[in-house]
Amino acid sequence: MALSDLTRREILLAAEEYDRLGRDAFLDTYGFAPARSYLLLLNGRTYDSKAIVGVAHGYLSGQRPLEANNFSGGAATVGRLLRGLGFEVTAAPDKGPADPSPSLTISTLLDSLARLRRYRSPTGRSALYQPLTLAWAIGRAHRGLDRITPWTETENALGAFLERHGEYPRPHYPLAALYHAGLWEIDGPRPVPPAHGNAPVRWFTEHRPQSGLASPFYNLVRYSGEARVAAVEAIVDKYLAEADTDWDAILTDAGLADAEIADDQAPVATGITLPASPMEEEYRRLCGIADRMREREAKLRRARVTFDLMRSQSARRAVLRRSGGHCENPGCAGDPQDITDAGLPILEVDHIHDLALGGPDHPEQMIALCPNCHAIKTRGRTREKLRQELLTAAQQRHDALLAQSAR
Repeated sequence: MALSDLTRREILLAAEEYDRLGRDAFLDTYGFAPARSYLLLLNGRTYDSKAIVGVAHGYLSGQRPLEANNFSGGAATVGRLLRGLGFEVTAAPDKGPADPSPSLTISTLLDSLARLRRYRSPTGRSALYQPLTLAWAIGRAHRGLDRITPWTETENALGAFLERHGEYPRPHYPLAALYHAGLWEIDGPRPVPPAHGNAPVRWFTEHRPQSGLASPFYNLVRYSGEARVAAVEAIVDKYLAEADTDWDAILTDAGLADAEIADDQAPVATGITLPASPMEEEYRRLCGIADRMREREAKLRRARVTFDLMRSQSARRAVLRRSGGHCENPGCAGDPQDITDAGLPILEVDHIHDLALGGPDHPEQMIALCPNCHAIKTRGRTREKLRQELLTAAQQRHDALLAQSAR
């Protein structure tokens, strides 16, 4: 067995056979299970990477296809081999058939973030190189900055960011680790060394590659407010909050503490189509973010800028998604027929009990109202009666959606 003998020719021949037989027959014929970590992306289609490499071996002169137990299908073998031959590799869902779309879904992105390998310093402290690098890169995407940056810019800007938040200014290690996790793209010779020892420092210093977030990841957090909030909250929840860092300062420094954190950005004239989560799934995810933020705030017994922003913007987005673009007042006489410049319904998200007077910042007690109903709720003579009706309506809609998402 010599995987190093494989060329693009054998990989392409295996992909042609995959297309000819179909996925299920291909996997059954050669005894491979569906990919669980990485997929080969080729001409807009995805392929089970380990199976492709194993079958490609049989196209070498005098060789036979490899069986699944003959070799590893991880990032350090199959992933590195395919990238070294110039192919694109993307994260795969944990279960079920491969997604035929090259776009990364929010669920698979969150799975990838959850699987990041934890590194520790010689003193046993959790090293935060990877989460800090991801926060820095997501902040760049949110601001619409270039996805790929020259090595000098990455070394200086990311190095300074790491140093400001308690790590050595060496981006070499997190970039190598994120590359092998399938979340980072590096334009340089192969193989990219693993993220330990002195090899990454030597490799990056010698080759000075351009790099940045993998394209599907960048596009998702650049244009989807739901994905951006979910990714940031996942990083905080698993890595930054557990390490007891000042993650409020980290997110503020990264440009992720602003009122537009949960807003979508239309990918105008880019040809990019973002995967849309089912409404019930998105609502449940956003409510979960608001709940966890509230729990953290209560635990720390003090408010933070990003607590308020991420919680309130997640809750606001959840309510707008729940409304379906229509006023949620059961007695509404009719929504405005006009729309905003951004093509959105003219709705205002309101706290049924005023936030300034202790009203909870949570979708179950917030509601989307047209301007007329909002004015009645705020200044009308029947406002107290209306508040009770709105509270019942919001709670019923909230409970119904969570029940649907649990099915």
